[in-house]
Amino acid sequence: MTELNHDDIKAAERLTAAYETIRKEMSKAIVGQELVLEQLLTCIFARGHAILEGVPGLAKTLMVSSLAQCLDLDFARIQFTPDLMPSDITGTEVIQEDRATGRRELKFLQGPIFNHVILADEINRTPPKTQAALLEAMQERQVSVGGRRLAMKDPFFVLATQNPIEQEGTYPLPEAQQDRFMFKIFVQYPSWEEEFDIVRLTTAVQKIELTKVLDGEAILQLQEIIRRVPAADHVIQYAMKLVRATRVHEGGVPDVIRDYVSWGAGPRACQYLILAGKVRAVLYGRYHVSAEDIQAVAKPVLRHRIVTNFNADAEGFTTDRIVEKLLEIIPAHESAVAADPSTAGAVAEE
Repeated sequence: MTELNHDDIKAAERLTAAYETIRKEMSKAIVGQELVLEQLLTCIFARGHAILEGVPGLAKTLMVSSLAQCLDLDFARIQFTPDLMPSDITGTEVIQEDRATGRRELKFLQGPIFNHVILADEINRTPPKTQAALLEAMQERQVSVGGRRLAMKDPFFVLATQNPIEQEGTYPLPEAQQDRFMFKIFVQYPSWEEEFDIVRLTTAVQKIELTKVLDGEAILQLQEIIRRVPAADHVIQYAMKLVRATRVHEGGVPDVIRDYVSWGAGPRACQYLILAGKVRAVLYGRYHVSAEDIQAVAKPVLRHRIVTNFNADAEGFTTDRIVEKLLEIIPAHESAVAADPSTAGAVAEE
C-alpha cells in the first residue's frame, strides 16, 4: 500500500477545506440535506453519477443547480417526458445555407448533454430508447451522431431523479442500467426545525449569491488525487465480502440473502465502494480508507444493485434493511477479515 506524497497530501487538504466551504455556501440556498450533499460530492470527485429519489418539493433541482454554481460548472436540466427523443438530449444536425456562396451544409447543434452537470429530471418517464442515449454519454463520455463521436465536457456528472410515488405511465430503469450509477441517494422529508427555516426563508425577500469554490480544472486534479489514496488489502477484502455476500447463488451466503434476494451486486459495486470510501476519507481529513468509510457508503452503492424477491416485497423488507443486516453480520476488523479463509488470494488490483 503506497502512501500519498507531499504534493498529493497538500491537494487532499485543499479538497477537505473546499468541502467545508461548499457546505457553508450551499447552506445559503439549501436547508439541511447535508448527507445528500456529501453523497453528491462523493460521486463528483469519484468521477461517478447518481440517481436521486425523493418526493416532489424537496429542492432537488435547486440543490444540483446551486452545487454547479459553487463548482463553477455549466448546468443543464432535462425534463424527461414520454415524447422526448434521443436527439432532444444529444443534439441534432440541421441544414444551413451559406449566404455568401449559397451552399448548403449540415451543421450539428449540440444538445443539453454537452454541459458539465446534467439533471435528468424524472428519467423513468421517458422510453428506453431515450434513456439509452443518456446512458451512453454517461458510460462512454461521448455521443455518436451522424457517424461521428463527440466527446463530453470534463468533468461530467449526471444526476437522474425519480419520483417514488407515481409509477403509472413510467419506464423504470432496468437493473443493468441502474448499475451504471455509482450511488442511489434518498432525499428525505425535512425535520420540523428545517421545514420552519425553509418556509421562513422562501416566503421572504431574499437574494442569494453563491461563491465559486472550485472550477473544472481543479475538480479534474482532485479526481486524480482521489485514486491515489491508498486502500489496505483488508479494506478491499471487506468491500468484496459485502458485495459477494449479496449473491444468492454463491455458497455460504447469510440467511437474509437466501430468504429475500433474487440477484446480488456485481464487481462494479466493489469498485464503487472503494472509490467512494477514498473520497469520504479525504472529505473527513484522512488519507487512507477505513472499514468505517466502506460502511458509510454501503447503502447508496448497494441499494439499487440488490434485486429482492417476492418474500421481501410481501414483508416490506427493503434493500437498505438487507445492507444493514450484512453490516451487522460481516466482521470489519482487520484480524477478522484476514482470518477468514474465503478472502485468501481474493485481492485484485484496483
